[in-house]
Amino acid sequence: MLIVDAHLDLAYNAIRGRAVERPAREQTADEQGIPTVGLPDLRAGGVDLICATIFCWPAEDNEPGYRTPQEAHDQLLDQLRWYQRMESVGEIAFARSAAQLQMLSALPHAVLVLEGADPIRDEADLQMLFDAGLRIVGLAWHRTRFAGGTRAPGPLTTLGVELVRKLDRLGIIHDTSHLAEESFWHLLELATGPVMASHSNCRSIVPTDRQLSDEMIRALVARDGVIGINFYDKFLLPPDQHGKRRATLADLLPHIRHICDLAGDAAHVGLGTDMDGGLGRDKIPVEIQTSADLGRVGDELSAGGFTDTDIAAILGGNWLRFFSRNLA
Repeated sequence: MLIVDAHLDLAYNAIRGRAVERPAREQTADEQGIPTVGLPDLRAGGVDLICATIFCWPAEDNEPGYRTPQEAHDQLLDQLRWYQRMESVGEIAFARSAAQLQMLSALPHAVLVLEGADPIRDEADLQMLFDAGLRIVGLAWHRTRFAGGTRAPGPLTTLGVELVRKLDRLGIIHDTSHLAEESFWHLLELATGPVMASHSNCRSIVPTDRQLSDEMIRALVARDGVIGINFYDKFLLPPDQHGKRRATLADLLPHIRHICDLAGDAAHVGLGTDMDGGLGRDKIPVEIQTSADLGRVGDELSAGGFTDTDIAAILGGNWLRFFSRNLA
């Protein structure tokens, strides 16, 4: 069965020292935990398509990171070069058009995502990135020059409004995960292009600004968007349970069901695991050791009463339909 994971920070982890080309079990644990993602794990798990991010770490709380657009851009170039090396040696293939999605094979295909737009210094950078395969942009992680983000409320900035129009002209997809609520609604008011949420869960279950409210979910559904369920236990478990037990695959089901109930069907929810996104194996459902285990989600959905048709849609069919319609 087709499996799509709409959010993986492969290059970020590779640049900071993880051997992402190797199975996760052969990688070394670090300050962010036990690794769960390697390119061989994706192949072993039959993960046909991923959204591969470029994520540049900002300097916060006196920690190392970028402080200027140029420093962010330098981080971006390091990660872009890593992806280009992986493509040149046949480890991964980037899907730059809808036509290429018809050629999915044993080699994992990827759609390139920029998570946080600070590395874009000017329009020439945006064109360079589009030519290199960038097809999805999320304006914010925390606050950026373009938008409010997680724990950083506020609307789009003047630069953000200008960038949204440029993204629309290129046909680049808007990723709303991490946007502050004011920026989310501002984006949907302005943007004419497709919108999605690569790795966001339900605020009705986990009430923080990192999750989507019911109104935000309905708005994405109305725009024919898809929402990827994040596997981070802090975003899966209700606050009164987080830290008291391990998350399980059963904890995905309330988020998935809630989106399906709001949408009226199962056509707008998928996976966006964010595994290895600053967390390790102890922070994701206990049944998942690596990306090779993602097929187990289908078993949990089946046990939860979902039909085979809906399971196929949630595991990958919804994302494949979305990208087939919307890749520039």
